[in-house]
Amino acid sequence: MFSSVWNFVKRHKRKFIFTGALVGGVYFLGKYAQKKLSDLQEKEASDYISQARRQFHFESNQRTCNMTVLSMLPPLKEAITNQLNSESLTALLKEKPANKLEIWEDLKILSFTRTIVGVYSTCMLVVLLRVQLNIIGGYLYLDNSVGKSSPSPMAPPEVQQQYLSSIHHLLGDGLTELITVVKRAVQNALESVPLKQSLSLMEVEQQLSWIRAEVEAGERNMSWFLLADDQNALADQACGLTENDVVTIRLLNETRDMFDSPDFSTVLNSSFNRGFSRLLDNLAEFFRPPPGDSAPFAAPDSLSAVSLPLAKIIPIINGQINSICSETPSHFVQDLLMNDQVKQFAANVYETFSAPQDLQK
Repeated sequence: MFSSVWNFVKRHKRKFIFTGALVGGVYFLGKYAQKKLSDLQEKEASDYISQARRQFHFESNQRTCNMTVLSMLPPLKEAITNQLNSESLTALLKEKPANKLEIWEDLKILSFTRTIVGVYSTCMLVVLLRVQLNIIGGYLYLDNSVGKSSPSPMAPPEVQQQYLSSIHHLLGDGLTELITVVKRAVQNALESVPLKQSLSLMEVEQQLSWIRAEVEAGERNMSWFLLADDQNALADQACGLTENDVVTIRLLNETRDMFDSPDFSTVLNSSFNRGFSRLLDNLAEFFRPPPGDSAPFAAPDSLSAVSLPLAKIIPIINGQINSICSETPSHFVQDLLMNDQVKQFAANVYETFSAPQDLQK
């Protein structure tokens, strides 16, 4: 019996060897596949956790952006009203001076200039802080990442403070130049419009459009008002030659590169459109027909049927600065903060600067 079994094995020896090798190969292949699957699952889990941390940090950073914008609105309002002090003119008018008409003409130009500058500068403030805080936020994410390659922080507190202090340009020289540009455009548009002339909301909108067209087609790019663009100014803002100062200059240059991109121009213009649209919504409340008026209140063009003398529109325009630069969340500021294009651009900035440095190269 055993001899017959032995003869059978000898006759089919190759088949047994092949089958054994095949079974062994399948076994080890299965083990290899299990190992690879386990590694893949671990990597997916790690990537998911990393992405969740990144998303949480980004959302937290956006809340910081919103709070920072609100905290900067009172200083912005103060800077605007200090340079465009309409209250001194209204106080003079109460005294019934002999040059009353002249003061009214000055108040007309100043009121429109102040409100338009308020819209522009608030939009700029929102976009500027969105960019700056998401650049810093991206670097802070890398600084706190597990497995970071460099031991030194990419955005230490001193650098953050120096970098964010560049906002003083918008509240200082940038604002002063913006006021000059806007005031010239307002004079060109409204100087010849008599105080007694009645204007509908649609006509006010047309005046604002003419002023915007002149301002935004000016010699200076609108981004200049946000951040000084010459190298000396960047070096001065960095205040020295220490290692932190070099990092600050690099951050400022990266910000300037962002401002020079076509996407940024689109986002900034979108913010301007949103701001002036909200301004017109605020003004519309004063152009509604009185209750019980026979005018078709519900008609789409009903607001265009209501006209007010320019002299009555001036105080309305003049008071808009309180809504535009309100430190409490107003509809105006909320509209700017919730602008989808601004939010998407902020997400792209954060994505760029929170990516590992070897992926950015």
